[in-house]
Amino acid sequence: MYLSSTPGAALWPETPRGVLAVFLVSAVVWAVAAALLHVLAPGLETLGRLLVFSECVGLTMVACVVLLRRQRRFDRLPAGARWLLTGVIAIPVGYLLGHQIAFVLLGEPMRLVGVELVSVGPLLFTVLVGGLGLRYFATREQLAREAATRAEAQRLAVEAQLRLLRTQLDPHMLFNTLANLRGLVREDAGRAELMIDRLIVYLRGTLADSQADWVALGREFAQLRAYLEIMSIRMGPRLTWRLELPDAIEGARVPPMLLQPLVENAIKHGLEPKVGAGHIDVVARSTEQGIEIRIEDDGLGLPSPSASDSETASAERPRGASYGLRHVRERLQVVYGAAARLELERRDPAGVRSLVFLPA
Repeated sequence: MYLSSTPGAALWPETPRGVLAVFLVSAVVWAVAAALLHVLAPGLETLGRLLVFSECVGLTMVACVVLLRRQRRFDRLPAGARWLLTGVIAIPVGYLLGHQIAFVLLGEPMRLVGVELVSVGPLLFTVLVGGLGLRYFATREQLAREAATRAEAQRLAVEAQLRLLRTQLDPHMLFNTLANLRGLVREDAGRAELMIDRLIVYLRGTLADSQADWVALGREFAQLRAYLEIMSIRMGPRLTWRLELPDAIEGARVPPMLLQPLVENAIKHGLEPKVGAGHIDVVARSTEQGIEIRIEDDGLGLPSPSASDSETASAERPRGASYGLRHVRERLQVVYGAAARLELERRDPAGVRSLVFLPA
């Protein structure tokens, strides 16, 4: 990754509507300039005649600036030299060519301005207004470049933070799986071998996603399936599970390994400590606001509301502030901001429901 500069041409309007807006604003500015010149030099020309010349000169100058700024070779020059060259070309061309256009509009014979008599006042006034206009455009471009640089720096910071969170999370899951595998080797070599095969499939998928900032939701569910198959071998008939993902949202983009910490949390704190069989559902659905993903288990659940405050705080800590849940919340905040959220709910009669809301 690198911090790229924004081409100058990209800072100018690309659509016909944007170009039209520039010319409309410029027309208003040059009309005000004509009125001001009429007030400062009342005997120079009539207001209507000054308005025609001012608009023709000004809009020709703006057209020249727009055309020059769309030349890619200008981007190779420093900003100061680029705008100085633009002014050296645009102001004389706008002044001379604009006068010829005004003569045509007024029905007068075209003549070269300045051959017989040079009116210093209007000439200096045109240079002053044109220079101020170029200064405005130069400042606008500089501010746009600075905003683009800040946005790029912010994007790189977000990507770095996401990668840091993922590097912390990936080993966490792997260590837990290897610890489970170590115990299973002693108990059942055949199941341990099967778990190794499932782990290889899972790690291949993780490696493929390791360089991606986003993955399809269908890919995320495939990784969940690989993980749950590993845990099913570990827990045997004590664990059953179901994944449900509509075809319409399989291609939705999500950060990699966003859901697995929630599934891992449900198994570790809800189903494994439970006596008897347990079940977990992971269901995604599309809503008007975006995508809702529900992870439900029928494990031990959250502590009873009737428990004392100290007991509640102690019991909720594993479920509400665990390593995985904290990382999910942080990643949602970094990627989506306040538009996404993670909620935990108590299920009746037992279990926990985790709800992930992703904006459209």
